[in-house]
Amino acid sequence: MELAARLARAAGALVLEGRPDRVDVAATKSSPVDVVTQMDVASEELLRSLLAEHRPDDAVLGEEGEFRPGSSGLTWVVDPIDGTVNYLYGIPAYAVSVAVVAGETAPATWTAVAGAVHAVPDGRTWTAGRGLGAFLDGQRVRVNAARPLAESLLATGFSYTRQRRTEQALLLAQVLPHVRDVRRMGAAALDLCLVAGGNLDLYYERGLKPWDLAAGALVAAEAGAVVSGLHGAPAGEAMTVAGPPASARELVRILEAHGAASGA
Repeated sequence: MELAARLARAAGALVLEGRPDRVDVAATKSSPVDVVTQMDVASEELLRSLLAEHRPDDAVLGEEGEFRPGSSGLTWVVDPIDGTVNYLYGIPAYAVSVAVVAGETAPATWTAVAGAVHAVPDGRTWTAGRGLGAFLDGQRVRVNAARPLAESLLATGFSYTRQRRTEQALLLAQVLPHVRDVRRMGAAALDLCLVAGGNLDLYYERGLKPWDLAAGALVAAEAGAVVSGLHGAPAGEAMTVAGPPASARELVRILEAHGAASGA
């Protein structure tokens, strides 16, 4: 947990200090609006070099680079900038996410061991260790007590592909009448950490990749949240839901009723 935090802060310092007045797109991924910047690449290269120094036998799975196999049974799952579009536009909601997991390199089958999410613009760092709890800058955090959905503040996110975005907008129109209000920050790891600390009540999103989910999901779970998928499935790309158990179950029921895990 302490190493994850140190790595996330080191990459965060690089991202913060190296941000030019104008950020240029280096490449695109799933669509023309799913962008990569040069700093995404530089941040991941730093994380990989530090892991090679401190944990040479561990595997590394990152958003921008190739999977590096290891022999220890542990894999570091890193997102060098979670919220790249926010970073691109200078919106202060982006983070570095670092987690270490045991077992398979997929959320459905791994066991998250430790993680850290470092909010780059303001310097906050959430950490969690399996069975140790969740912390914000060293102070323990807990999810809010369950409350009716009508009094719950909900966060979500959207895909970068047109068909899935259309489906997500239609789903949100069904969910919105049931909740207090909706926020869309554009950084999944931060959304999960905000649930952990009670700044949000609930969160759901379809399409999360392993690096989006690894650290933030552990922080939320160690803070007392349920982190799950739909129809009894674990959290993952098909759907991730997080929040206090009773509230999350009610949100899951609504999402299932509207076919949220189907489609493109």
